[in-house]
Amino acid sequence: MQTTAIPKNHMDIPWHEYSGHGNCPITEADLTEKASIVGRVGLMLLSCGTGAWRVRSSMNTISQNLGITCSTDIGLMSIEYTCFDGTSGFSQSLCLTNTGVNTSKLNRLERFIGEFSTVGKTMTGEQLHDHLDEIDRIHGLYSPVALGFAAALACGAFTFLLGGGPVEMLFAFCGAGLGNFVRCKLTKHHLTLFLGIVASVASACVTYTILLRIAELIAGVSLQHEAGYICSMLFIIPGFPFITSGIDLAKLDMRSGLERLTYAIIIIVVATITAWLMALLLHLHPVDFPALSMSVPMHIILRLVFSFCGVFGFSIMFNSPWKLAATAALIGAVANTLRLELVDLASFPPAAAAFVGALLAGILASLIKNQAGYPRISLTVPSIVIMVPGLYLYRAIYNLGAMSLNTSASWFASAILIIVALPLGLIFARILTDRTFRYCT
Repeated sequence: MQTTAIPKNHMDIPWHEYSGHGNCPITEADLTEKASIVGRVGLMLLSCGTGAWRVRSSMNTISQNLGITCSTDIGLMSIEYTCFDGTSGFSQSLCLTNTGVNTSKLNRLERFIGEFSTVGKTMTGEQLHDHLDEIDRIHGLYSPVALGFAAALACGAFTFLLGGGPVEMLFAFCGAGLGNFVRCKLTKHHLTLFLGIVASVASACVTYTILLRIAELIAGVSLQHEAGYICSMLFIIPGFPFITSGIDLAKLDMRSGLERLTYAIIIIVVATITAWLMALLLHLHPVDFPALSMSVPMHIILRLVFSFCGVFGFSIMFNSPWKLAATAALIGAVANTLRLELVDLASFPPAAAAFVGALLAGILASLIKNQAGYPRISLTVPSIVIMVPGLYLYRAIYNLGAMSLNTSASWFASAILIIVALPLGLIFARILTDRTFRYCT
């Protein structure tokens, strides 16, 4: 039986048809050929998950080197731009088929843009498109199995940071690993966003519950450890679009900021409702973790270790090379431990502590960027994703479903304050350390 191929809803763009196929450098090409390079670079950057300010800045850099002017309007998945050369103009609308995060690809594009004034200007349009083909061809550095282990490491570490012990950490490790593996396989086959969210969250919750029931029967493990099932699905929290939406709104890129925020909210709502329904089916309850008894110095050391592990896992999930992931993890270990200790030892409100943690992460990332050359956003966002209050958001939805409206509102308010504080911390760190970001021009 022969299967019929499903037609693409977004047609492929034949980029090489814009090339003149001559030997003249791109600086001597016509406006259409130059504009195709500008638009393609912008669209590729947008596909990496970076914000509108960075996309526009990069398109401007390419345009200036080509002797043209570019004006662009950027959303979550589309770009409308016009290029001028003094005598004529070229307008185009470009759209992605899907959105995601790929910091490895972002790093390669940043190098391409940085070298364009010396290397790119001497290449032909055909050569430039060939080079962009090579960058675009490397979709991901890791297999679904590796990404499953990355999510397992991140959520297992997340569990300790939220107050869980070894039992919750182990079961969350297994649940998150299988859940993210399922999501990656579905994404690889281009299945829709909602299906991926529901299937992955359900897989994580079922895996956690099965392991807990087995441990109860075999080893007499208390069912109070069921609190960790929430942690097994926190890999789904869209930290990258949450943070970049705040940065875009700060730069008055309203369209991109609001679209990114809407995208993040959609994921949160679908994921938390799925987890709530699974909790009803599996008879799970978001109770408090059993208390852990350890000294303050040991708690701080373990928070440093597990903050490193959590950020490293999330960074790998964002397709970062391991050196970049380790650098982000070092920043996250310091910033997140500071945040947690400010709450515990200095009685800071959680939102204020989140602002300080994000501010420190942004400052450290700026200092390291100047030495290592990594894109700033590839360091800052993974380092503070672990601070996004996924547990608060889930408990808000759970209590809303149970019609405990006062409790739900309290969790929602706490979550919103922290979510607002995180991008604010990064924004002010950027204002302090980046002169180009400081002005609205």
